Amino acid sequence: MDEKQDKQVSENQKNDPDEKKPDHLGVNKNRRFYNRRRRYSSQQYQYKKESVTFKKISIVIPLLNEEESLNLISHEIRKVIKPIDVGFEVIFIDDGSTDNSLNVIKEICRTDKRFKYISFKKNYGKSAALQVGFKYVTGDAIITMDADLQDDPSEIPNLLKKLDEGYDMVSGWKKIRKDPFVKKFSSRFFNFVTRVISKIKIHDFNCGLKAYRREVVDNIYIYGELHRYIPVLAHWQGYTISEIVVKHHARRYGKTKFGISRFFKGFIDLITVVFTTRYIKRPMHLFGFLGALAFLAGIFVNGYLTYLWITGGYLSNRPMLFLGILLVIVGVQFFSVGLLGEMYVHNTRSEKEYIIKDKG
Repeated sequence: MDEKQDKQVSENQKNDPDEKKPDHLGVNKNRRFYNRRRRYSSQQYQYKKESVTFKKISIVIPLLNEEESLNLISHEIRKVIKPIDVGFEVIFIDDGSTDNSLNVIKEICRTDKRFKYISFKKNYGKSAALQVGFKYVTGDAIITMDADLQDDPSEIPNLLKKLDEGYDMVSGWKKIRKDPFVKKFSSRFFNFVTRVISKIKIHDFNCGLKAYRREVVDNIYIYGELHRYIPVLAHWQGYTISEIVVKHHARRYGKTKFGISRFFKGFIDLITVVFTTRYIKRPMHLFGFLGALAFLAGIFVNGYLTYLWITGGYLSNRPMLFLGILLVIVGVQFFSVGLLGEMYVHNTRSEKEYIIKDKG
């Protein structure tokens, strides 16, 4: 009797249209229950091993008055690097801090020998800090990031993975920025102009989160405010550039070092970068072109005024005469500067200026 009832119940379940089987996730939509065998804990993915081909990673962190964030960023770096299972070093570059940053760094380095520091006597700027950091790195992959916790250390594995695809440099893109409106607007305008002039198709030239192969940092020289244009300097030396979207956080401690003066300095430095990378070895191409343009314009203006004078016109009330003379003089001066530059380049040639990719 019991066996007949069981068979009857099973047949009723098969024929009942309201009683559906669980879907592929183990969920019965009518009974609202979950198959416990399909439930996963996020803990098993917390320390997922990552593999990269690099033997050692160097992380360079320039800073100025960031004492509150140093312990936290050190802890986050340790946590992020652990699953990668690769040797690493962190080099703090104290750019003349006036708060307690140096003492905090010293304590971090005392308790963990993988952390090192360099302290400047005074503030020299971010470019100088990065250049000195690049000089002392020992890893074959280099990561740069800011110390204010706006750059997220959890992006380090993503940068290394992209670098491992064969690129020489990977730049972060702060697609969603947690900054004041003025800083966001000026940054977008700055990146647009730089992208147009340099013809490099990346969105964020000045992001602090970047990854480099060792040979890149060995062959670029940055000073002044040229840290904004490291992708440009690297690209025009023949290195391949890519970018990935990275997380950006609002500043937790202290205040931003951004000022309106840095906005104008950036564009002046852009002119410097264009000249030093494109025309430093062929200055006549720049000054000769400008000189020829000015000289021909002056000749055209003076030729027109000469024609008017021959046909009976008066030149005493025409200021264009002075413009024509000025353009001719400026054109000759540009030519002279270009020739002097060519003479200097000719007498200071060196094979060290050329980067050799391979040799047989």
